[in-house]
Amino acid sequence: MQEARRSLGMRLRELRTSAGLTGRQLADAASWPASKISKLENGRQTPTDEDVYTWTRVTDAGGEAEGLLASLHTLELQHAEWRRQLAPGLRPHQDELTQLDEKTRLFRVFEPTFVPGLLQTAEYARARFAQSITVFKVPNDIDDAVRARVQRQEMLYRSDKRFHFVLTEATLRYRLCATDVMMAQLDRLVSLSALRNVRLGVIGFDTRYVVAPTHGFWLLDHERVMVETFSAELNLAQPQEIEFYGGIFDQLAAVASYGGVARAIITRVLDDLAAETSEPAEDGL
Repeated sequence: MQEARRSLGMRLRELRTSAGLTGRQLADAASWPASKISKLENGRQTPTDEDVYTWTRVTDAGGEAEGLLASLHTLELQHAEWRRQLAPGLRPHQDELTQLDEKTRLFRVFEPTFVPGLLQTAEYARARFAQSITVFKVPNDIDDAVRARVQRQEMLYRSDKRFHFVLTEATLRYRLCATDVMMAQLDRLVSLSALRNVRLGVIGFDTRYVVAPTHGFWLLDHERVMVETFSAELNLAQPQEIEFYGGIFDQLAAVASYGGVARAIITRVLDDLAAETSEPAEDGL
């Protein structure tokens, strides 16, 4: 939070210096006390919307107002620590995501590690939630959380929403749950790939990447980028960041396989798991 406030202050300072104004001159033009300029530029005070509009007007940088306001409005959302978010339990966070889902029409999702929540079976989701409980020491409301996640998936069948998922083959092979749970999950991916408003791409191991699959992210319409780290959920809303991640997604999506080829990759992984679980024949049979 403080780092984000400082970053915003640095951007305000850049606009002032680019306009050739001293702090005193900007304060006089805005009818502010001089101390306010220092506080805003050093991140010791959070600007209001009106402060941003005034600053960009005085520095003749009106075109920067939108980006600055996006940064301002997401200061608290920008770095939401998991321990704080999940302190009331897992279910409340799923409810928050449901509200966000309702407003979103286009979902673009890249995941190099986990099957995305909207595609998870109940048992795969249970395994993921169990890790959160263990790592963050949060209340165990796993049954309610699983039900909420499964209920969220009903929107996959809504004609007013579109979904584009890109997964790596590694996502299909990581041992993050029991083998039988993963087999059921892979089978579900095959089924979901046939939905009319769901586009599912898989980047096979033999693919030459243009952009490395550094981390997963969700693009919600053209309004927000969500990135999950070990400690926090990052919410990015600056137009330039959304545009940047949109370009990254397009490059990853361009090297993914779709349709029958994607299903063939999933089925190959499923067959490999099935071979591991088959019991060896007894000698002489």
